[in-house]
Amino acid sequence: MDTLVSMKVFRHVVEAGSFVGAAEKMEMSAAMASKHVMHLEQQLGARLLNRTTRRVAPTEAGREYYERLSQALTELDEAGQAVGAASIVPQGRLRVSSLSAFGLNHVMAAVADYAAQYPQVTVDMTLSDRVVELIDEGFDVAIRASPNGLKSSSLIARQIATAHLVLCASPAYLRRHGTPKSVADLARHNYLQYAGVSALEVATGEASARVRLSGNLIVNQLEAQRVVVLHGAGIAMLGTEVIGGDLAEGRLVPLLVDEVPPRELPIHIVYTSRRHLSAKVRSFVDFLAARFANESLWPSLEQIKALAVR
Repeated sequence: MDTLVSMKVFRHVVEAGSFVGAAEKMEMSAAMASKHVMHLEQQLGARLLNRTTRRVAPTEAGREYYERLSQALTELDEAGQAVGAASIVPQGRLRVSSLSAFGLNHVMAAVADYAAQYPQVTVDMTLSDRVVELIDEGFDVAIRASPNGLKSSSLIARQIATAHLVLCASPAYLRRHGTPKSVADLARHNYLQYAGVSALEVATGEASARVRLSGNLIVNQLEAQRVVVLHGAGIAMLGTEVIGGDLAEGRLVPLLVDEVPPRELPIHIVYTSRRHLSAKVRSFVDFLAARFANESLWPSLEQIKALAVR
């Protein structure tokens, strides 16, 4: 017999004062209600009810058990209702990890609007370029970008935007050091490298000839890399999710777009499972997908080529 059902039957027997009353509540026969209580007594090794032909009343042990059991069953019912409500109405704490620069430039404004629309959800944002482990670190969703795609097959990924990786520099740097006219020219320029990413090698167009870009500055944060490029410290390969506005406003200019074509950079929102997805996760994923689908976040590939120096 299901012990949880037996517990609920016992509670109703005490409250109704009879097996018949409990049976009506539980939609079973009085005989079956009696069997559930006997099952519970056998499991506990104690008599819970005094039975007479007219009335059923709890023993001293039964009364104590009823009081504790009643509270536990109430909390269990409330927990079930809360979980059920959470699958319908967005509510509770939502932990989100986002790329730092993309988060600052685009996600935070969207999060502010989401929070206003769903006041029962508390959005806990973490901005970092580190790839977090969703389950191990307790995150509900993460926003990631990778030109090589996402490696984890255990995560559900929904693409919400596409940026481009662009070789770029500031006008001030180009005035001081000259504008590279070919891939071979890149060898004499200071290349600002992102920590943890292999040094950039570019084909020159000649048979198996390649130029390895190098420089004297490495940073581990995309927004920091953007700052030093804007400052004129060198050239860099950065995504338009970080420098889109700088390109559009002329603070940075694309370089050698024909020889080093801008590379697509898909941006995904990832989460752990489609099954039993909570309303807060579902609503957040849908909100960001709709938000970025309807906004022009950065220059298009055609615009990038038009902005490039020749």
